[in-house]
This record gives sequence, structure tokens and C-alpha cells, in this order.
Amino acid sequence: MFFKYLKSLISDRELLIRLSINDFKAKYAGSLLGIIWAFVQPLITILVFWFVFEMGFKSAPIDNFPFILWFIPAYVPWIFFNDILMSTSNCLYEYNYLVKKVKFKVSILPIVKIISAFFVHIFFIMFIFFIYLIYGYKINIYFFQSFYYTFALIVFTIGLAWAISALSVFFKDMSQLISMILQIGFWITPIFWNSDKIEPWISKILKINPMYYIVRGYRDSFIYEIPFWHRINTSIYFWVITIILFIIGAFIFKKLRPHLADEL
Repeated sequence: MFFKYLKSLISDRELLIRLSINDFKAKYAGSLLGIIWAFVQPLITILVFWFVFEMGFKSAPIDNFPFILWFIPAYVPWIFFNDILMSTSNCLYEYNYLVKKVKFKVSILPIVKIISAFFVHIFFIMFIFFIYLIYGYKINIYFFQSFYYTFALIVFTIGLAWAISALSVFFKDMSQLISMILQIGFWITPIFWNSDKIEPWISKILKINPMYYIVRGYRDSFIYEIPFWHRINTSIYFWVITIILFIIGAFIFKKLRPHLADEL
């Protein structure tokens, strides 16, 4: 199913890229700084965290890395994940004029939002490279492993995006529910804290969260220099969950697709 859909995306790539670029531009159209806001807001958040924890609390290095260098590789994929889920929850409302077109392939609209968010994410991966260079760390081959985890995150979110976007049309409070879940998810995902420092049984429970795999993977790439194939058990678990969510998301979207135009 995934490869069939991938083939379909490749055939529609020109339309997909054009819609994604337009979506990216439209998101900040009318504001004074335009698309610059897409980068400024997360950068300011990172700057605040740096000032609070490095300058204010004077947080001790974690595994011999300054706190901010340990924090950013985990925070950047979370920004991407958060942006995808929040934007896809309203994407069918936003593009209702396309949903009502009989021949338009509505299933690509959540993918448009994912690609639109991806433009920002690529910038922040480069930002991580830059920050590490500023702190005196050399770029190595493991840094580029972060692109594997980016790909894993994108595939993971496709099924979720389909399910959330379709269900949002029938469940009007979906955006608020997703926002609440993301707030909880932020704190139960090891972004601020080190999973190796908590009770093993708690750590095992928290590893059920697929974002645990992604966040740790980014840190493995930029900090610990651990190849992704050394995490074979968690890799298998992550991809099994991803495939299941992909199938469920595709099923939900397919079942609700005939009724979307009427509800919108």
C-alpha cells in the first residue's frame, strides 16, 4: 500500500510541490515579516530556553554536552511533529474548495501540509549543524543520519495526518484535542529530561511513545554517534507502529472521503 501511494505521489509531484510552496507562503501572508515568522518564532523559543537554562539555572552539561546542545536536537523534531499535527487538523477546512472538486485527489492535502512544514524543518536541521560548529564540534557522518529520522518522522505522520484531517471534519473539537495531546506528549517525551536517569520500568513505559524513537535518534545522530541499526529492537517497533498507523489512517480517510464535501 505504501509503495503504491508513493508511486502516486511521484506522479503528482509537480502539483504537490506547487501546492506546498503556495501553502508555505500563504501561512504568513499579510504579516509584516511574512515567511520569516516561520523561522523566527522557533528561534526565539530556543533562545529563551538557552537563556533560562544556560544563563539562569546554569544547567550542568549532560553527557559532557552543554544543555542547549543536548536540548536542541530533541526539540527540533518535536517542532516539526507539532506543526504537522496542528496544520493537518484544519487542512480540509482550509482547502474546502478543492475537497468539493469531484476529480481532485483530496488525500494529498495532508501531505501538502507535511511538505510545507518540512521546508522549515530542513532549515532547523541546518541550524543544528551551525550551532554545533559555533560550539567547536566538527560535523561528522553521524550528523547526516538525522535525515533518516526525518524520513521516519514523515512516514509516521502520514497515517496520523490522514486520520486527523478526515475526523476533524466530523469532530469539530479535534484541533483542541490534538493541542492538548501534544502538550502532554511534549512532557512525556524525553526532550527536557534524560530517559537514562529515571526508573527502568518508567522508561519502558515511555518508550511506547513512537516519538521517543525519533527524539533519541536525533540525539544519537548529533551527540552519541550511534548508528540507527544499533537500535534494532526499537527500530522494528517504530516501523511496525508506523505501518499500522499508515493503514489505519488510509482506511479512515478512504471511508470518510465520500462524505467530506457534504460536511464542509
